[in-house]
Amino acid sequence: MSRKILKKTAKIALVTVFWLLVWQIAALAVGKELLLPPPLSVFKTLIALMGTGRFWLSLAHTLLRVLIGFLMGIAAGTLLGALTGSVPFADALLSPLRSIIKATPVTSFIVLLLLYLSPVRTPVAVAFLMVTPIAWANVAKGVATTDPQLLEMAKTFRFGRGKTLKSVYVPSVLPHFLTAATTGFGFAWKSCVAAEVIAMSKNSIGKALYESKLYLETPELFAWTAAIILISMALEAILVKGIGRLTNDKR
Repeated sequence: MSRKILKKTAKIALVTVFWLLVWQIAALAVGKELLLPPPLSVFKTLIALMGTGRFWLSLAHTLLRVLIGFLMGIAAGTLLGALTGSVPFADALLSPLRSIIKATPVTSFIVLLLLYLSPVRTPVAVAFLMVTPIAWANVAKGVATTDPQLLEMAKTFRFGRGKTLKSVYVPSVLPHFLTAATTGFGFAWKSCVAAEVIAMSKNSIGKALYESKLYLETPELFAWTAAIILISMALEAILVKGIGRLTNDKR
């Protein structure tokens, strides 16, 4: 293991220990586990949850909803971004829609969608709506800022649409697209779980969170929250690593 990796690992460990100590001191100051359980209690609860089928079933269903909503949002946002970035009239016509989606609180979307969709499908739709404008804006920016000299060169050498797309537009849009993917995934995860809490979606992390709060199982509530954070961080790290490899391959 290189010295650089050791330093990075030690830094992460020190930061983690510091905040765990802050948490422990705060829990001791409060003195009531019902209000603020200590880290060890939450850790034990999380380990116990991980030994149950309920935990893994809820995780699998939530993760599936997040991925479906995320992929749908990325696909829709990429298509809309390519369209509005290259056609000014389409941008003028559709940009108000993007602004409305971005400005609407996620809670409003959840409540409105529950009028038309089932509690199982609502989290997917919410994740989709949160990711779409992010991908849309980033891809449109990438298309709009493509170097005109490269486009002129492609035209001069008669690249054709396919080759121009591959050789000029894709390299220009890719950094913006990858930024949208990493940002959008975090939004998809958080919004999906929030929708599950309100919709009480069957077999979901959101429903487990709500039930923990309802029955005043504070250590379990914190344990589920810790699981959400850790899983989100792990998945984002995998996504960033995959994106890094993809970017290096394109160079």
